[in-house]
Amino acid sequence: MAGRTVRLVLLVGAAALASGSQGDREPVYRDCVLQCEERNCSGGALKHFRSRQPIYMSLAGWTCQDDCKYECMWVTVGLYLQEGHKVPQFHGKVSLNAWFWSTVFHTRDTDLTEKMDYFCASTVILHSVYLCCVRTVGLQRPAVASAFRALLLLMLMAHVSYLSLVRFDYGYNLAANVAIGLVNAAWWLTWCLRNRQRLPHVRKCIVVVLLLQGLSLLELLDFPPLFWVLDAHAIWHVSTIPVHVLFFSFLEDDSLYLLKESEAKFKLD
Repeated sequence: MAGRTVRLVLLVGAAALASGSQGDREPVYRDCVLQCEERNCSGGALKHFRSRQPIYMSLAGWTCQDDCKYECMWVTVGLYLQEGHKVPQFHGKVSLNAWFWSTVFHTRDTDLTEKMDYFCASTVILHSVYLCCVRTVGLQRPAVASAFRALLLLMLMAHVSYLSLVRFDYGYNLAANVAIGLVNAAWWLTWCLRNRQRLPHVRKCIVVVLLLQGLSLLELLDFPPLFWVLDAHAIWHVSTIPVHVLFFSFLEDDSLYLLKESEAKFKLD
């Protein structure tokens, strides 16, 4: 049991290492990061970086390498926009990992694949809550977002530990995910409704939240498989694909808005 639990914890943690984003693979981005790290992340330059780093970023574990990745991400985004291309995705890890383990679990149902499917699903929900916090609060108060991230990580660790070491309780897992999902939906909807006049693209987010809440009924109100092939869970999986495409479209529009806002402030400065 202990060995299996260790493997589960390591696999959950490995989600942070899986990279499936186009932006991460761009040669321009990779060269930029390499040059930035060589120039800024050693010797006197590293000491200078640490001396001017805000305390809340230091406490959050933000490193010189992280800073290089962040700066080079925006450099790459700017080049894409200049050439008329769509903005690439960077650091897309959590959702990809969840889809992977969901596919593995539905291909081969074992104790390990079932747990990974459930744990990664919980990770996606908590990540969405964190993303909402960053967008609505974290841009103005990064320290709050960092503290909230730590809280969510503790919640995930407690959730995984209970289901792995105490009891794999399906009812508790469902109730926990539904509760966090409702908090996530209420938070996003509140922010969207407050900003729908100023930011027209948030209407996409509203549609996504409402659709996901409606589709979640397929998970709660199960029924016998249609034609003995498509059960409620399978239909839910298929139905969420276009919803995620729409949510990515919202994130793309919102990122472009933030980029233009940042450029305008930079010109004023």
